[in-house]
Amino acid sequence: MDFYSPGKLLIAGEYVVLDGAKAFALPTAQGQSMHVESIAQAVLYWTSYDVDGKIWMQEQVAMEQLLKNEEVTGSAYLQTLVDVLRAAHSQNPTLLQSGGGFRVRCELTFPRLWGLGTSSTWINNVAQWFDINPYQLLQDSFGGSGYDIACAKHNSPLFYQLTDPVYPSVDLVEFQPIFHKNIYFVYLNEKQSSKEAIQAYRSKKGLLSVEIKRISEISQALVTATSVGAFAQLIREHEAIIGRVLGIQPVQERLFPDFNGTIKSLGAWGGDFVLVLADENPTAYFTEKGYTTILPYEQMIAK
Repeated sequence: MDFYSPGKLLIAGEYVVLDGAKAFALPTAQGQSMHVESIAQAVLYWTSYDVDGKIWMQEQVAMEQLLKNEEVTGSAYLQTLVDVLRAAHSQNPTLLQSGGGFRVRCELTFPRLWGLGTSSTWINNVAQWFDINPYQLLQDSFGGSGYDIACAKHNSPLFYQLTDPVYPSVDLVEFQPIFHKNIYFVYLNEKQSSKEAIQAYRSKKGLLSVEIKRISEISQALVTATSVGAFAQLIREHEAIIGRVLGIQPVQERLFPDFNGTIKSLGAWGGDFVLVLADENPTAYFTEKGYTTILPYEQMIAK
């Protein structure tokens, strides 16, 4: 059995998506595949590979031990693997009861440190294997808003609203900006922890009804923007709003004040990728500052 899920980028709605804002997200051209093979031996062998072919997780556990719900000793990776599979098993108790075992191989097509959804693509692949609700599996394991699961599940530009953590609102949209050649994605050389970022947001946020309403409007306006100037203006307003909510200086002011264009944080502020709008290829500018991973829109976003 073979499964595949694309990665994700949250273009608008970071953090406030957790409180009901309508977010705008895009699936990436890169993702994660999962190959599952049934074997006679009652053992689960799990191997996960980074994009360069190096193993970053290699674990095994007896099926009997996995199904007993007893504490499993081993690495943090093994603990997470067991927790996720037990959560999946609770939704579909028959799949792991075959009497045999499984050999599972996962392969990323993006570097794990890029933050494009190593966990969400994995969760969605496991949910496909078990034929269960991936949002329920997310809530029973990692937690989070679930927009990344929507990207993995639908492989389409979409609006996402957390109307219900297990049955969220997902609206697929067309997004083919005529100014796509002005859009780039730059990696900030530092992976952010989504869980820690969410905790920080929870500790700082106040009453956000006005901000949530405006961010929802911006999400919708970005999809219909017909010029790079209109898109840039919306992005700058979005950065200012989230900056005030978090009490954090927006990334362009903090790191790139002399850049001739517009820069927006994506996902957890302070790491992962930023979206860059520029009239000319900005590679030289960012390379000079030590940021060498620069992807044009057509390389990053799924067609």
